[in-house]
Amino acid sequence: MKIAMIGTGYVGLVSGVCFSDFGHNVVCVDKDQRKIDMLERGEVPIYEPGLDALMAKNVEAGRLAFTLDLASAIEGAEAVFIAVGTPTRRGDGHADLTYVMAAAEEIARAAKDYVVIVTKSTVPVGTNRKVREVVAAANPELEFDVASNPEFLREGAAIDDFMKPDRVVVGVESDRASKVMSEIYRPLYLRDFPIVTTDLESAEMIKYAANAFLATKITFINEIAALCEKVGADVKQVSKGMGMDNRIGNKFLHAGPGYGGSCFPKDTKALARIGQEHASPMYITEAVIAVNEDMKRRMIEKLQDLCDGSFNGKTIAVLGVTFKPNTDDMRDAPSLTIVPALVGGGAKVRVCDPQGQHEGEVLLPGVQWQDDPYDAATGADLIVLLTEWNEFRALDLGKIAESMTRPAMADLRNIYNATVARDAGFVAYDSVGRIGFS
Repeated sequence: MKIAMIGTGYVGLVSGVCFSDFGHNVVCVDKDQRKIDMLERGEVPIYEPGLDALMAKNVEAGRLAFTLDLASAIEGAEAVFIAVGTPTRRGDGHADLTYVMAAAEEIARAAKDYVVIVTKSTVPVGTNRKVREVVAAANPELEFDVASNPEFLREGAAIDDFMKPDRVVVGVESDRASKVMSEIYRPLYLRDFPIVTTDLESAEMIKYAANAFLATKITFINEIAALCEKVGADVKQVSKGMGMDNRIGNKFLHAGPGYGGSCFPKDTKALARIGQEHASPMYITEAVIAVNEDMKRRMIEKLQDLCDGSFNGKTIAVLGVTFKPNTDDMRDAPSLTIVPALVGGGAKVRVCDPQGQHEGEVLLPGVQWQDDPYDAATGADLIVLLTEWNEFRALDLGKIAESMTRPAMADLRNIYNATVARDAGFVAYDSVGRIGFS
């Protein structure tokens, strides 16, 4: 099949590359000349493990190409995927659909034959019907269907998620569109991965409901962690005991500084807004949003306590600033709340992150970047473990403690424990939901 993918951001590029690896002929379209030039040189503009090699393989096989010309990309295509950004709209928390509707109109004006227009971007319920209206108005003669095909990719594990999904969700309104989508995902169907075919609205809602539920699990365990600190319980043991219940499961029950990234903050806000607009308030989701922000501020208080009440004049090493490991994504990362508070409080902040510097240099002004965690810690008054990169899971804590002016650690991902820290020579240690010392 020939597929056009509109947008070469995270979702569009990963999806386009993986569809080409299924054997489809894929043309990825973007308006950014710089991005297209990079992709044509074989350079990947985002960090995602394994994506560069998979992209090169399919370009070489002649199944994958990149262009600025939307009209040529969709010529002869049986499906056109819209995978453009839907950022949170300023002022009201709703998803901004400007790019989605602009893409729909452009597709309509360029298309000549029957095509399925598939929304891959995360969009509010009812968006696909609006896409249908936009396309019909722009080209009344065009024969087309719309489909909703939300993505469920985890940054850092996106290729595996695409190739071995928990499920594929497809919202359609006609048998013809259903057949096209079935053919696109035929390689997964043949390997018995579940394909859920539903109506447009249900497909749109599944995405928001799933992300809001996962964000709720994270926020719930973070609230439990705060209580654990008050009563003397260990949140890691609590999480383990909870997760053994098959009705709950152990995933997304790891206490930390709060969720971030491209999906959870944006999608929870959008779901809350959808509820408000339909007079069906999402009270739990609204609470999740509020508590998550409180958790980031609570982390700042922890760090302040470890600095004897003031950041002024202190040297602080921060290990990890991306919202999670194995990505360069800084969107809504806890570091964007925590690090500015350190700098604003008068601290000299050193930052070490395997992939975060490119975005972080713009988003975190006033910090010093280090390539090596041991260099970052030398002479520091506090070391903060903020993102659980593998590089930070087996540090020589004795070496770090010896190099610091005052060996104190804020382990905000619960990688180590108080006993290990004390034995390594630290004079103060705190984590999330567990007993520390100072």
